[in-house]
Amino acid sequence: MTDHLVSLAQIQEARPFVAARVHRTPVLSSATAAGYVERATGVQVADGRVYLKAEHLQKSGSFKPRGASWKIESLTPEERSRGIITFSAGNAAQGFAWAGHAAGVPVTVVMPASAVPSKVAACRDYGAEVVLAGGHVGEALQELERIRDSRGLTYCHPFDDPRVIAGFGSIGLEILDDLPEVDVVVTGIGGGGLISGVSAALKESRPLVRVYGVEPEHSNAVSLAVERGEVVQIQPVSIADGLGAPFAGQWTLAMVRHYVDGIVLIDDPLIMAGMRFAAERLKQVLEPAGAAALAALLAGRIPLRAGDRVAVVASGGNVEISRLGEFFAGATALPGA
Repeated sequence: MTDHLVSLAQIQEARPFVAARVHRTPVLSSATAAGYVERATGVQVADGRVYLKAEHLQKSGSFKPRGASWKIESLTPEERSRGIITFSAGNAAQGFAWAGHAAGVPVTVVMPASAVPSKVAACRDYGAEVVLAGGHVGEALQELERIRDSRGLTYCHPFDDPRVIAGFGSIGLEILDDLPEVDVVVTGIGGGGLISGVSAALKESRPLVRVYGVEPEHSNAVSLAVERGEVVQIQPVSIADGLGAPFAGQWTLAMVRHYVDGIVLIDDPLIMAGMRFAAERLKQVLEPAGAAALAALLAGRIPLRAGDRVAVVASGGNVEISRLGEFFAGATALPGA
């Protein structure tokens, strides 16, 4: 699968274009989070702080516009005029909707009928046509194929595409700019596009960096694919809809196998604990998918060494506000609390 690897050169090529169109998100830090990590693991991290790459403050509320913008830039004039179509539980849909609007390209997004209402509304506000189909993302794919073929739209994959992955890789380069001596970076995993781009950018620039991914235990398409050595289909079940990909892709499977040091599975109550910690102690609102990496770190699930400088990618903040109380109430107690 070495032919399915995105290079550092491709990520560096994407970076200026992406940087001109999206926010340069800050790296936040927390001594409180570092204290939780130490109590959970017995390990003291560098600087006495955990660092948080704040992609939940990105345009459209997640990291997705980075890859979507770079993908749309590659379209021919004819493809632009016809429009594009993609599928998503929410964040990729919003990312492509925003990027398409910014580029003047019509966008159709196919989302499961169970999609978070606020994410559906945001896509429509960006001018995208939203089609709700099926009970989950996997079922929505059949409707996507029908619409694509009937209208002649260009299919833009939300994660398994080299340009999308390269756009996401700009996050890794920004982390290195702000934390040149970073030792460990943790991200959530859905279809694997984010961790593919970030890990390639980090490992090819600073080979000793360790990169870990976090999946919901019942939404683990990537870890299953890594274990079996091939793409597998699943029916994802988790409150973290942003990590609910029904499969890994050929590109993301190859990238994860090549660059990622390990994948950790966590349950929904722990994900909710990460959300609650972010709101109570960091004053940041994260959606479940955006809090999963932080939750795993706080719970001591990420392998650390004394003195590691640790960064977490907070990948999204598109939470259904009306459910925050439910999420917080369902949170498990963190070991370091």
